[in-house]
Amino acid sequence: MKVLLPLFFHSFRTVFIFLLVFLCQLSLHAQNNKHQVRGTVTNENGDLIAGVSVELNKQATTTDQKGIFFFDNLSAGNYTIKVSLTGYEVKKKMLIIKDSEQKEISFQLQRLTNELKEVVVKGYKAITGLGYLNDVHNGIIYAGKKTEVILLDSLDANTAQNNPRQVLGRIPGANYSETEGGGFPSNGIGFRGLNPTQSVETNTRQNGYNITADIYGYPEAYYLPALEAIERIEVTRGAASLQFGPQFGGVINYITKQGVKDKPLEITIQETGGSFGLFNAFTSAGGTIGKWHYYGFIQYKNIQGWRPNSDVQQVSGFAGVNYQANARLKLGFEYSILRNRIHMPGGFDDAQFNLDSRGSYRARNWLRSPWNIITAISEYKLTDNTVLHVKSSVLLSARDLVWKNEDGGPGELDSISPVTNTYVNREVQREKFTNWTTEARLLHTYKLFKQDNTLAAGVRIFTGKMKRQGGGEGTTGSDFDLTLLDLRYEYDLDFTTLNIAPFLENTFKLNDRFSITPGIRYEYINSTAKGYVTDGNDVLTSDRSKNRYVALFGIGLQYKTTNSTNIYGNISQAYRPVTYDQLTPFATTAVIDPNMKDADGYNADLGWRGSVKNYLNFDVSGFYLRYNNRIGIIQKTDAQGNDYAFRTNVANSVHQGVETYIELNMTRALFPGTTFGRISFFNSFSFVDARYTTGEFKGKYVEYAPQTINRVGVTYAYKPFSTTFLISNTAKSYADATNALSSPDPAVGLIRAYQVLDCSGKLTLNRYNLKLGVNNLADKRYFTIRTNEYPGPGIIPAIGRSFYFGIGAKF
Repeated sequence: MKVLLPLFFHSFRTVFIFLLVFLCQLSLHAQNNKHQVRGTVTNENGDLIAGVSVELNKQATTTDQKGIFFFDNLSAGNYTIKVSLTGYEVKKKMLIIKDSEQKEISFQLQRLTNELKEVVVKGYKAITGLGYLNDVHNGIIYAGKKTEVILLDSLDANTAQNNPRQVLGRIPGANYSETEGGGFPSNGIGFRGLNPTQSVETNTRQNGYNITADIYGYPEAYYLPALEAIERIEVTRGAASLQFGPQFGGVINYITKQGVKDKPLEITIQETGGSFGLFNAFTSAGGTIGKWHYYGFIQYKNIQGWRPNSDVQQVSGFAGVNYQANARLKLGFEYSILRNRIHMPGGFDDAQFNLDSRGSYRARNWLRSPWNIITAISEYKLTDNTVLHVKSSVLLSARDLVWKNEDGGPGELDSISPVTNTYVNREVQREKFTNWTTEARLLHTYKLFKQDNTLAAGVRIFTGKMKRQGGGEGTTGSDFDLTLLDLRYEYDLDFTTLNIAPFLENTFKLNDRFSITPGIRYEYINSTAKGYVTDGNDVLTSDRSKNRYVALFGIGLQYKTTNSTNIYGNISQAYRPVTYDQLTPFATTAVIDPNMKDADGYNADLGWRGSVKNYLNFDVSGFYLRYNNRIGIIQKTDAQGNDYAFRTNVANSVHQGVETYIELNMTRALFPGTTFGRISFFNSFSFVDARYTTGEFKGKYVEYAPQTINRVGVTYAYKPFSTTFLISNTAKSYADATNALSSPDPAVGLIRAYQVLDCSGKLTLNRYNLKLGVNNLADKRYFTIRTNEYPGPGIIPAIGRSFYFGIGAKF
């Protein structure tokens, strides 16, 4: 496998690039008798503007990040070209294209009086690293909602390893489960005191569609796109429940880059090496050929690991193509793939972690999670005021695990028996996910009392199948081997979920400054379970079905305080069903309560955000989250006096606090004409008081809910060079509802406060770039998670000091 994956990657990349170049040469040859129009759009200061809408008769496009637009395959004749952007005057020009003529044209837009001063780019507002979404974006209403947009190209960060602190650290309150020290590179994220493990409380998407295994039964994402391929990350907090689904934690949406629009092919290569055997090779290609627009990437990653037995090999890829059929219809197709093999070194108890946090007491635990996502996209402009967006995706994925039976926890050594001269047999567990999701969104703008109002209506249809097999008797070997010595598993279950969810929101503008957005979502959920579970000598069969009917309501308010600031507020209901598959554990040492109930509650936000000229960006808000029947872990004792973890409805909880983000460009504010570079700093801070309000744990802190998370970053940039130094502080938290400081069960206990320092830099010289940095500069030994399942059980340490260096080029 170690030989196969690199050979596959390098061979595939060579063929991939060759075919793209060959196709583009054919296309260019076929277009010799066609005509082209190429142009640029600037503002009154001569700065190029991205995201400008450009219409040429019945064709439409937008300017790229360099302010360039491009039309190809044009016949000779007369044309009208129109450019428009929110906050600017609309400009039109007449074109006459003659035989064998390539037309160059430029536009300079003037700002409208009393309009926004910040740059408006592709549906979001930002000055540098962090911004927020427009009131309406891609068929979705965001007015009154708390949103954040991270612009990846503006960050100095270790994107080769998806470092969460550097990439997502600007989002106030973002808490991470760093599992790479356990050989598991897919770090999770949670907000406002919600569980960050594998992002189970967060709706994870790519380009607007679901990429998790099962939106209700198993909402974990093993595939995440390579961050080198990401243009921006969009985050919407709890008010997202009406438009995206009822998760308490909101939505995180990874938006991939788009191929350039002014040439048929651009290739990007980024090679990164670093500590502990890191090698990351990334190649992307994109461009525009007539009405066709495409982008794709392939990434190979190999890590030997900070700990023994924590090596990872991974190949991921993405291909997307869009066809602008005419001025009204746009069609697209996307495919995402992941292939990996993960070696897991196991977890620690507290004594083991304190003794040697880089040790390993497991050498025979392995996992793989092949992922495939196929998506069809259409956007149809029914009228000038009505647009229909449809995204339909099929997910085919699996999760296969072979590991030593973890009964007894990490303290039970996995050693060769002196009697049999072999290891004990490992367990084999397998899951297969097959689901189909279609979301249709209709956006309609209409006049009411001389104001533009917006209606967003749609429906999500989801059908998913999950097959779960576990407890199979595996080999006594140490390599990755899923062979069964007994073909019968201890349990073999089939689960299905059907979800139909219509939703409706409408923004009513009472005047030029104030708007109200009420909404409703109705959820129908049917879940079934069939199969058997072995309990000792008994075989228990299951054939169950359950229906749920849930209505969710919400309302948002927004008041425009100035041309570039606004006050926002919202309250929206949330819901988390307990489906049958959640009642059957997968690779866990916890005991599951078979009588768990569905969780419900609501989110509320109130905040003020915006910008001051081009040097200050801010968002200050308070929140309140009520979570009824919250599912969590409590510590219990069995009849023999042994402690064990019990997963159940712990109690109701309330999460409340404040979130602030401030970003100040010091040189623009104090020395606007300086030539010695740009100095800016940002502060991302959150205070969360998350406690149980009912039951025997009333007054106790909720698990994985640090009271404060504070990150301060300083950036210096001079011409092609920039560097960022980041300080991240996270307060203590607890792994169970009893708030136990320690326990014989290593999945229960204190998660200590920690501070981590990161430094990264980037140098860009024409088409080439150099990236380098140090993560965990002070070599802090800490952990963010205690788990009762893989990659543990027990404490999973975060990795220590590491270095990386990368070189890249565009062609």
